[in-house]
Amino acid sequence: MRFDVITIGTGTKDIYLGSPSFKVLHDPKHLRRLGFKQGEAECFALGSKLEVETFVSSIGGGAVNTAVTFSRQGLKTGAVIRIGRDSAGEEILKELKKEQVKPIPIFDRKNKTGYSTLLLTGEGERTVLVYRGASHGLTLKEFPRDSLSSRWAYIVPGTIDYRVMVEIISILKKKKIRIAMNPSRSYVNLNEKKANIILSALDVVIVNREEASDMTRIPYRDVKEIVKKFDKLIPGIAVMTDGPRGVYVSDGKCMWSAGVFNQKVVDRTGAGDAFGSGFVSALIRGEHIPECIRVGTANATSVVEHIGTERGILKKSDMSSKKWKGLRIRSEKL
Repeated sequence: MRFDVITIGTGTKDIYLGSPSFKVLHDPKHLRRLGFKQGEAECFALGSKLEVETFVSSIGGGAVNTAVTFSRQGLKTGAVIRIGRDSAGEEILKELKKEQVKPIPIFDRKNKTGYSTLLLTGEGERTVLVYRGASHGLTLKEFPRDSLSSRWAYIVPGTIDYRVMVEIISILKKKKIRIAMNPSRSYVNLNEKKANIILSALDVVIVNREEASDMTRIPYRDVKEIVKKFDKLIPGIAVMTDGPRGVYVSDGKCMWSAGVFNQKVVDRTGAGDAFGSGFVSALIRGEHIPECIRVGTANATSVVEHIGTERGILKKSDMSSKKWKGLRIRSEKL
């Protein structure tokens, strides 16, 4: 089968728990001394039995989340995921098929499927407890290179080893597959030489503002300077998301910026995956960058209005709704 896009990354089982007993503590002076870098912590009483008011079970992980977007946006989609031979892995495969995504599973015989428990506060923030399990440890030998035929690949690398990733990208380029990537923290932290080997091969790179600041070594407050330097690192399209403040996109000639749609934040989990895959889905269909921004922003907005990473993902037909019109997008020459 020839796909429009394949996703490469993690597939997990996710459990969301919400309780009024989960409190956010703001105490920079003492919390930083204890190792909480932001001076904030999500807390609950030690040794207590807490009532949980919200319980949601779903599938997740970068490759799964983005694959669902691509499929709902009308694209023929495959997902390369590493899972265990267990009930959680079976559930992921079942749900992907229901979403008309073709799973391309790699089975780990020793480890269980990756699993996350998310503790939700009433403000939409969360703490994530992660068991990486089978999602960790992809090898080049098990990568299904011979069965991949696609126009695009969307990579959410997670903990995939750098050397393995370089080879995967080389395989995709030889097959003339265009590549978008949402780098994980380990890739953001690469030295300049290693980072350039990866970045120079990519058609779209999507990071958040903090990650872009780290990659460019430009102070977090200097937004325009971050975007300009980030653009120079990326031969293709550079995308920098900025949470509730919106997004910046550059293609080497022009920079676009946009805010967000009105939203009631319930759970921010999956917002980055939703924006990135929405943006690239429109790009694959041949849309111009402003429309890609609109689709990505709408998809991310809808996702954060629901608990779980899949429930709010939009279909292509949803984009005609009045709710997703009127996003102000500005442009300027670089």
